[in-house]
Amino acid sequence: MEYKDYYQTLGVSRDADEKEIKRAYRRLARQWHPDVNPGDKDAEERFKSINEAYEVLSDPEKRRKYDQLGADWRRWQQADGRPGGFDWSRWTTGPGDGGQRVHVRYSTTEDIEDLFGGGSPFSDFFSQIFGGMGGGTTPGGYDYRVRPQRGQDFEQEVEVSLREAYQGTTRTLQKDGRHLEVKIPAGSRTGTRIRMAGEGGPGVGSGETGDLYLRVKVAPDPQFERRDGDLYVTVPVDLYTAVLGGQVQVPTLSGPVMLTIPAGTQNGRVFRLRGKGMPSLRQKGQYGDLYVKVDIQVPTQLTSRQRELFEELRRVSSSESKR
Repeated sequence: MEYKDYYQTLGVSRDADEKEIKRAYRRLARQWHPDVNPGDKDAEERFKSINEAYEVLSDPEKRRKYDQLGADWRRWQQADGRPGGFDWSRWTTGPGDGGQRVHVRYSTTEDIEDLFGGGSPFSDFFSQIFGGMGGGTTPGGYDYRVRPQRGQDFEQEVEVSLREAYQGTTRTLQKDGRHLEVKIPAGSRTGTRIRMAGEGGPGVGSGETGDLYLRVKVAPDPQFERRDGDLYVTVPVDLYTAVLGGQVQVPTLSGPVMLTIPAGTQNGRVFRLRGKGMPSLRQKGQYGDLYVKVDIQVPTQLTSRQRELFEELRRVSSSESKR
């Protein structure tokens, strides 16, 4: 089935208001009316297209569905665009499907069915998207029976910091003039989806409204690296503490803690602090671990006395190693 761009047909923008659409329709309808162009099949088809476009864009419910379809169509074209690859089944309706009966009014005062020799004035695209023929004509238009269809689910990315993901946080969204507060649970990671029921696209006919899903993205942290539920951090340790032993302060997302450094600790050694990682998203009260890597800091500027002591230490070490 071929997609029809009704906005292009009427020569209006996608954000055109009702008055602009009506003005464009009237101008084009006068220009391409069969009475003005007798025997001109091209003008007749153009007039049909103009009426069909106005039928959709002048009706808020049809225009809303058409705009949703158009957005879906454009995303498909940008991502794939292969001929025959678009999934029309999400949008089409047909005769005998049940659902809500929708009256399609004529856009002109004359009976358009008679004007075109008794045939349907609408294209297959219109019939498939806005319903199959369901009971023939009624005065001033067609009755279509529209199959109930669930509204489209929407997805939106929301970025949080690692600390917010650790503690849990909230975000406030605006939708249709309303403020929606959503809770992002502690332990969320990149890819976590949070469902907001009934905040998606409107249903067709009596179909229920779709849902809104927030997809969490955890921003990189300048201090910690996250691997699943565990955290990794590098802590500087001075040479004297590494040699003689002592304590260093280690940052965690719940506050600093003291870590005991054994004497003779080598550069790059990793210590494990149990329960100081990320909270579990699904198992309340459980936490990952924090892995602390030691980065020994070698002094680069020595006083004369410090140099003497280091040289003395070297002589003592050298003489002892020769024994």
